[in-house]
Amino acid sequence: MALIKSISGIRGTIGGKAGEGLTPLDIVKFVSAYATLVRRVSSVKSNRIIVGRDARVSGEMVRQVVCGTLMGMGFDVTDIGLASTPTTELAVTMAGACGGIILTASHNPKQWNALKLLNEHGEFLNAKEGQEVLRIAEAEEFDYADIHSLGKYTADTTYGEKHIERVLALKLVDVEAIRKADFRVAIDCVNSVGGIILPQLLERLGVKHIEKLYCEPTGDFQHNPEPLEKNLGDIMQLMKRGGLDVAFVVDPDVDRLAMICEDGTMYGEEYTLVTVADYVLKHTPGNTVSNLSSTRALRDVTRKYGMTYYASAVGEVNVVTKMKEVNAVIGGEGNGGVIYPEAHYGRDALVGIALFLSHLAHEGKKTSELRASYPIYYMEKNRIDLTPDTDIDAILKKVKEIYRDKEVNDVDGVKIDFAEGWVHLRKSNTEPIIRVYSEARTMEEADRLAKEVCAIANA
Repeated sequence: MALIKSISGIRGTIGGKAGEGLTPLDIVKFVSAYATLVRRVSSVKSNRIIVGRDARVSGEMVRQVVCGTLMGMGFDVTDIGLASTPTTELAVTMAGACGGIILTASHNPKQWNALKLLNEHGEFLNAKEGQEVLRIAEAEEFDYADIHSLGKYTADTTYGEKHIERVLALKLVDVEAIRKADFRVAIDCVNSVGGIILPQLLERLGVKHIEKLYCEPTGDFQHNPEPLEKNLGDIMQLMKRGGLDVAFVVDPDVDRLAMICEDGTMYGEEYTLVTVADYVLKHTPGNTVSNLSSTRALRDVTRKYGMTYYASAVGEVNVVTKMKEVNAVIGGEGNGGVIYPEAHYGRDALVGIALFLSHLAHEGKKTSELRASYPIYYMEKNRIDLTPDTDIDAILKKVKEIYRDKEVNDVDGVKIDFAEGWVHLRKSNTEPIIRVYSEARTMEEADRLAKEVCAIANA
């Protein structure tokens, strides 16, 4: 059993003893603490909180506990049902709510669930607010409403359609060009909410031929839900049979987007943002942002347009903060997370799909040809599993000291920049591991850099 409390929300496995997993008691405690914070800091006069969830098997249980707790705290609940993370984020501002909770453990396996906590802008709580939620929960500093002040419950499942309308209204989404291109598209939605909303989006974009894989929202994931190449053999085989132009793969809450070329090869999740940024920058000059663990290719594409690239700490809230600070026109994360402020400040696979198809239609290239037009980098993603005795700070300090003659960034873990590559070590916000990402011009060099640093960390 595991319970992880971080900037990314409260994430845990279902079952077990309270405090050791995401049990009903833990859900009540953290939701109560969140409601207490919202009442204290929200500038919106609304008393409404949005609740949306992915299709996990545990989702219905968690939904009932969350909604009941919020009502017990005196908040009115709008339950938007099975909904993507970006849909829930948009629903907060569309409804004029003072906050929102997304019930999803993102790419984690089906035994996990989580509470992702949103502010009045439909954006994730910042680090200070997140820490305050944890403090309130630990101290149990919350008071429940009396009989006359209990919240009300409303169900409203119209926000998926409203989300699609928001995407279609974006100036750079060229529905006519997509329709004329007559794309044949495949999708893998890993048995979650993408299976509901992606077909609707594609049809509205004018895509007539859609091959669906694992689109039934049962929550019984047919493969590991993280959209990485090692987990996507089925849809890659589907593409290798020919006759399709591109495949889109999303995680259970639809905020990450991976793509597969017409020949069955991976487009590369790092290049989702790079490609969309190229299209946006071609029409909208401005700065870009990604996190420290993302590919250098975004920097290269940004400089091609004479603009400036900025790096942030890992975590969507950190990327968004930096984007606002430098007035970026596009940003996101190398895990396939596209953040386009014209839509909203949240990772959104629907926005990514619509902009990518617009770009592909304008370029008139095959998907593999478009991918080949970008700077070539290879990334290795490794991990160091933690034990209760692991001294993470000591590991990072040792690595930093050994590479003190290189360009070192310690804003988030330790990143070492070399002339032709980099290595980034940081403690995960979602798993008990140290993530070790490396990138270079060849896979061999990326692998060598990772092994070199991992050997030092493990010594």
